[in-house]
Amino acid sequence: MALLSMTGFARSHGASGPYAFEWELKSVNAKGFDLRMRLPPGWDDIEASAKKRAGELLSRGTVYANLSVKRANAASTVRINEEVLASVLRVAADLAGRIDAVAPSIDGLLGIKGVIEIVEPESSEAEDMAAKAAVSAAFEQALADLVAMRRSEGIALGKILLLRLDEIERLARKAETAPGRKPDAIRARLAEQVAALLESSDRFDADRLNQEALLIATKADIREELDRIASHLAQAREMLGKGGPVGRRLDFLAQEFNREVNTCCSKSNDLELTNTGLEMKNVVEQFREQVQNLE
Repeated sequence: MALLSMTGFARSHGASGPYAFEWELKSVNAKGFDLRMRLPPGWDDIEASAKKRAGELLSRGTVYANLSVKRANAASTVRINEEVLASVLRVAADLAGRIDAVAPSIDGLLGIKGVIEIVEPESSEAEDMAAKAAVSAAFEQALADLVAMRRSEGIALGKILLLRLDEIERLARKAETAPGRKPDAIRARLAEQVAALLESSDRFDADRLNQEALLIATKADIREELDRIASHLAQAREMLGKGGPVGRRLDFLAQEFNREVNTCCSKSNDLELTNTGLEMKNVVEQFREQVQNLE
């Protein structure tokens, strides 16, 4: 399965009988999947099937779907609402007998709300059913184009994420071979810290000195963290290779990466190792940001 981004855009349009229509679909990042549709009045019955189909193809992201429909080659007509006009004239005649006023003009009467009505041409039930079928087919096409764009962006994201993983691996190797982790360097630091302990103590306590030395050596050891980073790297590469909706799991792995790198930095008492850890932390953050765009 291919990787999919959660962002994309697609359009489709068509015509059926007296109707011309256009779909516009836009997809953005989200924790789950949601299809939000804006449909003209009278077209609500296509919503259920559209949501079902979108849910079959997409698992994450908010998709905004907007449908616009116009009647093609069918002019609207204007007619006078005789009942409203008669009522207005009766009121005008009644007022004319009470007050001294100019008789209402034609343009004045026509400007009264409800006197003039815009009548849309009627369509047959068969035309409406055919148009809704065509609109549903156009939605299917727009959805397929959206998935294709998300897949294209997902492939590009996958390449970027693999580069970030390679960079994390390079920095982990650099941390592993850092001069400060060599036994001689660790012994030298231990000797300095032991000397400091002896200077600050009025009497020599062999047991405490042994405990402090063991504690310092344990704190300086990042072997376990480096092993877990290597394991996370293998898992992340496997997920990217399999594809599909792996965004949530990769986001969890990014948090695990960050936890191990933070521990490496906190254990480090060597400047070069600390700088390497901070550089790795920056790459992990870049990895996490890109992962959040994946389905």
